[in-house]
Amino acid sequence: MHRKWFGLAFSILLVCGMALAGCGGGGSGTKVKVGEVTRSIFYAPQYVAIEKGFFKEEGLDVELQTTFGGDKTMTALLSNAIDVALVGSETSIYVYQQGADDPVINFGQLTQTDGTFLMARDAKGEFSWDMLKGNVFLGQRKGGMPQMAGEFTLNKKGINPRTDLELIQNIEFANIASAYASGTGQFVQLFEPQASIFEKEGKGKVVASFGVESGHLPYTVFMAKQSFIGKNKDTIQKFTNALYKAQQWVDSHSAEEIADAILPYFKDTERDIVVSSVKRYKEQGTYATDPILDEEEWNNLLDVMDLAGELKERVPVGTIVDNSYAEKAKQAAK
Repeated sequence: MHRKWFGLAFSILLVCGMALAGCGGGGSGTKVKVGEVTRSIFYAPQYVAIEKGFFKEEGLDVELQTTFGGDKTMTALLSNAIDVALVGSETSIYVYQQGADDPVINFGQLTQTDGTFLMARDAKGEFSWDMLKGNVFLGQRKGGMPQMAGEFTLNKKGINPRTDLELIQNIEFANIASAYASGTGQFVQLFEPQASIFEKEGKGKVVASFGVESGHLPYTVFMAKQSFIGKNKDTIQKFTNALYKAQQWVDSHSAEEIADAILPYFKDTERDIVVSSVKRYKEQGTYATDPILDEEEWNNLLDVMDLAGELKERVPVGTIVDNSYAEKAKQAAK
């Protein structure tokens, strides 16, 4: 899918109209249009930054919209339908590999691990990764970070995802949970809160974390086109300042307090499920405590992409990553 971003006229028309379904914004200050790849408890610090007024303190009016998928999010950014994208860093590499004249620059990391968990339908006894062999594993979409981190972990555990199990990865992201609920697969790779919901409903048990197993990654990052950053350096700095404040707030508050802050964004999810999801992410260190994307994380990302066959060449961290705004945000907060 990512190889077809350029020339996707229909996608451009689609995402340009997504502001009608947006969330956030409506205040005074410099407007910044942000597109999040999906609505997720995984992105708690972003919602905290809005709800606790950290963006407003910096003089920004953030208009948040959900752009539904990495390809659509990047199309929205490249077509100027949004100013800033919250999406996986791999998308910026895909754009760079296409030879873009105006590359997409990562400037503020939000999450630092994969956000998916392995759920087993039958979780009797002690879990072993070898249990996946010979079974049906309902994975994530090919080319996306969840799928790549999942396969990276399987290989690390001595499991060949092509020959040792039946890997299903042709189901749309939005339909994976319902496919599992209807009986597809003995194992499934899920984000929160769906994992906690299924546990509560007795449909399975979380037996492992792909975030823990695949290590630190620049999993979800705020990014913008190089041209936008060049013309709006002050706005990007203020945005990153607010992000760092939110990250520090999340780091120093309980799962219950964080859940209460972000509940307006998850009105159809029960509070105890939001609390459970946040707690699980906090305990495994998923939420980055500062916006800096370091070289070790970047190289781990390149390793994951390389193993998945999605990397044409290794892109040095300084090529499409600019940590200067994150570093200034940390310094200003001292």
